[in-house]
Amino acid sequence: MSPAADRRHALREAVEAEAHALGFALVGVARATETARRAELERWLAEGKHGEMSWLAERAAEMCDVRTLLQGARSVICVADRYHDGRPDRVPAGTPRGRIARYARGKDYHLVVRDRMRRLARFVREQAPGCDTRLAHDIHPVLEREQAARALLGAIGKHTLLIRPALGSYFLLGEIVTDADIAPSDEAPRAGRRSVSDDVCGSCTRCIDACPTRAITPWSVDATRCISYLTIEHRGEIPAEFFGSTGDWWFGCDICQEVCPHSQQTRASRRTGAHDAYGARLDSVDLLEVLGWTEEDRARLVVSSALKRATLAMMKRNALLALASVARANAALAMQATARAAEIEGNTEEDEVVRAAARQLQLTLESSR
Repeated sequence: MSPAADRRHALREAVEAEAHALGFALVGVARATETARRAELERWLAEGKHGEMSWLAERAAEMCDVRTLLQGARSVICVADRYHDGRPDRVPAGTPRGRIARYARGKDYHLVVRDRMRRLARFVREQAPGCDTRLAHDIHPVLEREQAARALLGAIGKHTLLIRPALGSYFLLGEIVTDADIAPSDEAPRAGRRSVSDDVCGSCTRCIDACPTRAITPWSVDATRCISYLTIEHRGEIPAEFFGSTGDWWFGCDICQEVCPHSQQTRASRRTGAHDAYGARLDSVDLLEVLGWTEEDRARLVVSSALKRATLAMMKRNALLALASVARANAALAMQATARAAEIEGNTEEDEVVRAAARQLQLTLESSR
């Protein structure tokens, strides 16, 4: 290789070593180029599958080309934190507990990832004096999984999440866009580096079959039907068709990952583990208790937590949604839930979104008798 090529490769190896020292499970570098998925994104948006996430449509042009984030951008450094090791949940059936998606059970991932990304960006500027960097993690719109796949961190699965064979898909992603000239991971990879097949799913459809709201089609998710969207991004009333079909999920959902063969525990996944910062503080809540929460109760819960995305009204609405599933097979719990929902519906001081959910819960449980 030429001296210039040597420098580019040396810079990549230095960045990778620093990222691993900062605790990131995976790191790689992609070329800063336009997306290959523009047509897919535009079709998805045109079909309204982004729901109320209007910012996706408003900033689609930026999403399609990371170079809009930084003039002269050449490279995208991609990192991934593993936030769960794949162990199954042990929530007793028939109890009034509502589960929390695994990424939101510990410290707010925005803080955990961003602080170390800032340190990594500073390292890049030190190694390549005069270069500029721009963090994209949850700050600017980026097609993160495409960038990560280009950087050889994994491949996009049918559930649209990034899969790393033997490690699964429990990853939080981050990107640093820079005008530094860094050798991409797919360029003359060093010994031991392996590319990942574009299709790690083959004929498997477990995530599609397991999704109770039928949100997933191969390599696409209709956000308006996704339990994670309904309980986190959606602010209004939840359509009646979803009551009784979302299981015990109160905030987010992990079903498509739980059933994925790649996310099952392996020797490699146990060895890799998960970053300590994501250790679970709270994995579920008492659904009946949530219905009596005040703003003060919510404030105590959401300190340094991704749970702050949900308002108090959303938390109560989500509790009623989960109860519609949890209470169906438990007559005693169904009676409790119905009585509590009737109280809420009759309380004119309660948020109308919560009252609507209370009405729908009663209808759902009545129809299941």
